Amino acid sequence: MQIQINSDRNIQADERLAEFVTTALQSKLSRFADHITRVEVHLSDENGSTKHDGNDKRCLLEARLEGVDPVTVTEHAATVGQAVSGAADKLQRKLGSIIGKLRDKQTRAGSPDFSEPVVAEPEAVESQQL
Repeated sequence: MQIQINSDRNIQADERLAEFVTTALQSKLSRFADHITRVEVHLSDENGSTKHDGNDKRCLLEARLEGVDPVTVTEHAATVGQAVSGAADKLQRKLGSIIGKLRDKQTRAGSPDFSEPVVAEPEAVESQQL
């Protein structure tokens, strides 16, 4: 699973932040690693450097899965760390739902068609009549 981190000019993306984001995503999304090809992380400060209150830090996560449209979640929080953790939780729940539905769909596709009636063999019918 490849992780790509992007930030706006108001958030300083250093090695420590990259390590935190990578660790958070790998721990939350490890069970989906076989399905995820890439996760893009977009960090931004919506108020810029002028205001420092409220939930102005935004983390947008975009997971690219094999054979499925990209999955996107967004989290707003007071700090970048809280935004990343919240977005990772949301993405974990969303991927669990999507992959679960895909597995269920594949299981149903492989199951027998129950719409056709089962025809009993003639020998079994004769032995029941005796």
